[in-house]
Formats: sequence, structure tokens, C-alpha cells
Amino acid sequence: MAGLVRRCISLLPIVTLLLGMSPAVRAANTAEGPPVVARIVLDGAIGPATAEYVHDASRQAVAAGASAIVLQLDTPGGLAESMRDIIADMLASPVPVLVYVAPGGARAASAGTYILYAAQLAAMAPGTHLGAATPVSLGGGMPLPRAKPAPAGSASSAPADGSPLADQGGDAEAHKVLNDAVAYIRSLAQLRGRNAAWAEQAVRGAATLTATEAKQQRVIDIVATSLPDLLAQADGRVVRVGEQEVALHLRGATVRDFAPGARVRFLAVITNPTIAYLLLLAGIFGLLLEALHPGAILPGMAGGICLLVAFYALQWLPVNYAGLALMALGIGLLVAEALTPTIGALGVGGIISFVLGSVMLMHSGTPGYAVNIGVIAGIAVAASLLLALLLWMVLGARRARRFSGDDALRDAQGELLMALEPGAEGWARVLGERWRVRAEVPLPAGAHVRVLRRQGLLLWVEAL
Repeated sequence: MAGLVRRCISLLPIVTLLLGMSPAVRAANTAEGPPVVARIVLDGAIGPATAEYVHDASRQAVAAGASAIVLQLDTPGGLAESMRDIIADMLASPVPVLVYVAPGGARAASAGTYILYAAQLAAMAPGTHLGAATPVSLGGGMPLPRAKPAPAGSASSAPADGSPLADQGGDAEAHKVLNDAVAYIRSLAQLRGRNAAWAEQAVRGAATLTATEAKQQRVIDIVATSLPDLLAQADGRVVRVGEQEVALHLRGATVRDFAPGARVRFLAVITNPTIAYLLLLAGIFGLLLEALHPGAILPGMAGGICLLVAFYALQWLPVNYAGLALMALGIGLLVAEALTPTIGALGVGGIISFVLGSVMLMHSGTPGYAVNIGVIAGIAVAASLLLALLLWMVLGARRARRFSGDDALRDAQGELLMALEPGAEGWARVLGERWRVRAEVPLPAGAHVRVLRRQGLLLWVEAL
């Protein structure tokens, strides 16, 4: 036992040496190749799929050993909840996050401005712009109040006692939404040491800036013509990640793109307002067809799947439930018109209700989150044509001859099988059947006759 202890003691210097060398070995391994920068491209409206994409791609980038993350941004804005999810992931990231508004002609409007302010390093390409970050009420009602731009360097344009802004108009809810957005973007500006006064103007007055103006007013840090130019200018800068100061070493870094996964792509498709709208209609009409034609199976199965997928998508979107109710009423009126024709009264009301509900469904003013008007117009025209066809068929049915009873025999044509004398009975072939017939005038055999009336099993005829 004592010998084993002596051997362990003799190995301690060697173990200590190896442990001391391990950081150096890791540093050498790290220095073997250039650093890796993960690029996440956000192109389009900010929504649930975008937020999930950023969350998943950021985790993958960190796991892959990326030195920094670049969010390449081009957005008209989007949903506030999704924007806050993205910013929460950025603030919690263990590696620096650089936001780059590119390529030329891109914008970081509305929600994009908040994301730009949250970055450790904010950059823009020439020919881009940002701003217009005023929140929009999801109800699409009264516009949010607007204030006069705050003087440069002022803390806020709100009263010091926290009372509502009396000169802005609007209601209490609008003020709450506006002031919350102002506080949020000012907190991001103070965290990153950027121009908080202009950030407030972007929210209260929908102010905008070009890339050069944003650099001059300390809204962004860099104007870069390309991603390599951005990495070269960012090299050597010190940024704060969490509670630590981190120096960026990004010159000549390898850029690795992280594309969205299959689930994120599927979510992006179904949360498109127009796609969700069409899925909703397909689900409703599929179930209606199954109800009107029991046993068809396929319409009911497809309709049920479409309806469930549509409900899943609508829970992520800014749905106006008054619009949804109007759509349901319109479809109900159209079905009632088909089952109990009212010469168009219910059908016209159904089309009007359906179109109004479709326009109101998701038209919240949020950029990129309204149903395509062309799709609504196309469906409305198709419904109108279908209603006109139903009315034409109803009116045609009312004018058509009857095909049974005395009405079917009246004016029917036939051929005499024998000669007839006035008042005498004979036989004729009418509608493929042999009938006893009588005429008031003499008629030869083979004459073509027309039925005047029926008297029991006897037909009165006359010559054509």
C-alpha cells in the first residue's frame, strides 16, 4: 500500500505539467484556423417562424464554436411578441451578436429598429435605412398618439410625474402601449450606449434615418459595404457580453450560414396570413361538403386537417375575432341560401359579411401581416358567380315543364295507330306508351297528334 502511495506522489509533477499545458494546447488548436462567424439571415416580416429560427440557429452556432453571430436584417417590421423573443435570445447569447442591415436597399423598420438597438455591434450597408418604430394597435382602431420630437439629450418627453400626455390625444390603452415601447427601446439604447433620444423619436414620431445619418447620430457603430468589411471594422473592438468585456477578433473569419430547419420552414409557410386564411376556408368547406354528402370521407378528412392546421397558425397571428365571426356568418348565410333559396337575399348578405370579415381578419397594420386583398377579391368574385349560377338554376327550374302527372302529358306528341272518327275511341302511341285516344274531328291512321287533356285513362288529342 505504501508503495502505491509513493508511485502516485511521484506522478504528481507530471500530471501538474500536463494540466498546465492544456490551456496552451487548446489555444494552439484554436489558433490553427480562422475564427468562425455564424450568419443568420432575417429577410421579411418578423413573426413566430423568424423568432424560432433565430433561437434554433443561435444555439447551433454556439454549439459549433462560433466566435460571433451576425444577424443580416432586412425587414419592414412584424409582431412585437416575436421581436421581444429575438431580442431576449440576443441578450442571453454567450457570444457577441452583430446586426447588419444589408444588402443595399434593405431596411430595419419598426421591429427591426429594436433588434438593431439590442445588438452589441450595429451596422448598416450604404443605401439602407431604419426607424418608423411606432407600435400599431392590433385592433386597427384609433392611431397611437404622437408627440413632438424630444430635444437632443433629453430623458423623455413624458411628464416627470408619470401622468398621461395631455396634449397627445388618444386613449389610456394607446398611451400604455406607446410608453411601454418607448421605455423598452430606451433601455436597449442605454444598455448599448446608443442615442436614446433619437430612439424615442423613432417610436413617438416614426422618425427614420439613413445609414450615414445613423452613424453620425450614434444610432449605429459601423457603415460597412459588405460582410467582410464589417468583420474587418469590428476587429479589435470591445463589447459587453453579459457581465464580461469581450474583444472581437473577426478579421478574416470564416462565415458559416445557418439555414432554417424543416419545422421552421413549415411554420413560416402556414403562419403566412394568406396561407392561414386559405387553410381556414378549405377546412370549413371540406367539412360542409362532408356534411352535405355523408360518406364521401375525403372532403371531411382533408377539411379537418386543414382546419386544425389553420387554428394552429392563427394562434400565432394577430387575429381580429370580429372579422372571424363575420366570416363564419357569411359562410352560414351562403349555405342557407343553397339549402333554402331566397332569390339571393341570404346569398348577397353572406358575400358582404364574408368579404368584410376577410378584410378585418388580420388587417392590423402590422407590416407583412394582412391577408392579400387580391385573394379576398378572387374568392368574393367566385362566390358571387356561384350565387348567380344557383339563382339561374332556381329560376330555370321554376320555368321548366313538369315531367310527371297531367302536366307531363299535356302538349305531349304522339302518332295514331288507327283512324279516328269524331267522338269514337282509338289507339295512339304517346311518349312510348299505348293510350286510348279520342278526337273531335276525323283523323287518319299515322297522323301526328298533340294531347289536349286527360280524362281518366283516355286522352283527348288534336292534329298537329
